[in-house]
Amino acid sequence: MNGISGGSTQAARDDMIFADATALSEAIATRQISCVEVMRTYLGRIRRFNPVHNAIISMRDEDVLMAEAADADADLAAGRHRGWMHGFPLAVKDLTATAGIPTTFGSPLFADNVPTQDCLMVRRMRAAGAIVIGKTNTPEFGLGSHTYNPLHGLTRNAWKPELSAGGSSGGAAVSLALGMQPVADGSDMMGSLRNPGAFNNVLGLRPSLGRVPAGPKPEMFVHQLGVNGPMARSVRDLAHLLDIQSGFEPAAPLSFAAPETPFADCLEGGVNGLRIGWIGDWDGYYPCEDGILDLCSRGVEQFAALGAVVEPLIPDFAPDRLWTTWTTLRHWSVAGSHAAFLANPETRNLMKPELVWEVEKGLTLSALDIHQASVARSEWFQCLIGLFTRYDAVALPTAQVFPFDAKIAWPDRIAGRAMDTYHRWMEIVIAGSLSSCPSINLPAGFDPSGRPTGFQLIGRPRGEQQLLQMAARYEEATDWLSMRPAGAL
Repeated sequence: MNGISGGSTQAARDDMIFADATALSEAIATRQISCVEVMRTYLGRIRRFNPVHNAIISMRDEDVLMAEAADADADLAAGRHRGWMHGFPLAVKDLTATAGIPTTFGSPLFADNVPTQDCLMVRRMRAAGAIVIGKTNTPEFGLGSHTYNPLHGLTRNAWKPELSAGGSSGGAAVSLALGMQPVADGSDMMGSLRNPGAFNNVLGLRPSLGRVPAGPKPEMFVHQLGVNGPMARSVRDLAHLLDIQSGFEPAAPLSFAAPETPFADCLEGGVNGLRIGWIGDWDGYYPCEDGILDLCSRGVEQFAALGAVVEPLIPDFAPDRLWTTWTTLRHWSVAGSHAAFLANPETRNLMKPELVWEVEKGLTLSALDIHQASVARSEWFQCLIGLFTRYDAVALPTAQVFPFDAKIAWPDRIAGRAMDTYHRWMEIVIAGSLSSCPSINLPAGFDPSGRPTGFQLIGRPRGEQQLLQMAARYEEATDWLSMRPAGAL
């Protein structure tokens, strides 16, 4: 782990920004660097890069943030260390409630919404020392994997600003890749931690269902498609943030206890002898842009070089059945949350077409439709459980396309095949989303024009520890996570 030198030179500031967050945390805790200097440096990064990339929105007043950083320094001087995120500037995804800071969901319907209470995950990150500086941009209500909305505009890719940042945690991924914050939170319903991770060459982990409870609203026994989770530029940082976000919450009926030993202390396991099943494009079912499968398969083969066994895998399950299951449950979930807006003509006019479509589809569903989709989802889970008797993880690309032109709404064609919905182009993520198993995006490199991509590993239920260990060995064996966008330094 690289140390961080104090000082105000440009080299020292760059050292602070792109050392991993674990090193930054240690430097703050040992008072090698002040929280005031950390805040000043990150605010400077935001002023420099955010006007082009538009990743962070609803910024709080800089004088207030500097005063909070000074308070964090005063705590350290008095011997009070808040936790791993002590003094970290943190921008929270704009789908997540933050007390006193706008949470707009990217929608005109919530343009003036300022929660009075933090989401549980935000409370945990604040308790660990984070200073919330604002929010990160997201598609309207998180629908779609291209980050733009009528309130806050378009977020641009960290590597190539003319391209999409992915989504819905697009602002989080871009701000992380460009060093506008040390780590980032996000959420994932249909790949929203993994896809922007792939589009911006960072890590995104979709945790097991129940690993990271949300709140403040009571969590439900149903509608369990989306989860919150961490993004980072190193595996150790990812593990530290997951440790902070995780743990049982009595008000969250599906939550469970964090492991006795933190994830960040369990990263030393090897991959020799592990087995990985490479699903790839599922025997041609998923159309993929030229270059995606080559880069991702090469990434997975890195594990073979480390002693794992990698072999082709076609699950004994119809992938189109996954799509039908997914769309049914997603329509139902979205309609349950937004049907009242559709019923009111004044609010309906403020809804984007994709949201109207989801709600209208959801309102046509019967209880039997939901039951049948739930049965199919359970059968997919059982299929995976069977696969995990032979494999330690299964792998497939994180995205079917490279980052695309930021000016289009969504890709309507891949490899000559038409996409029939606004989210069909990212169908490849739903095998992980429906499984309730942990799934991580790992960077797989760049195409000749410099567009990033990644692949996903799906692990056993509640198997984050092994996935993080595998990711740590991959990080050591490759250079992708050490690369930075042109102009970032």
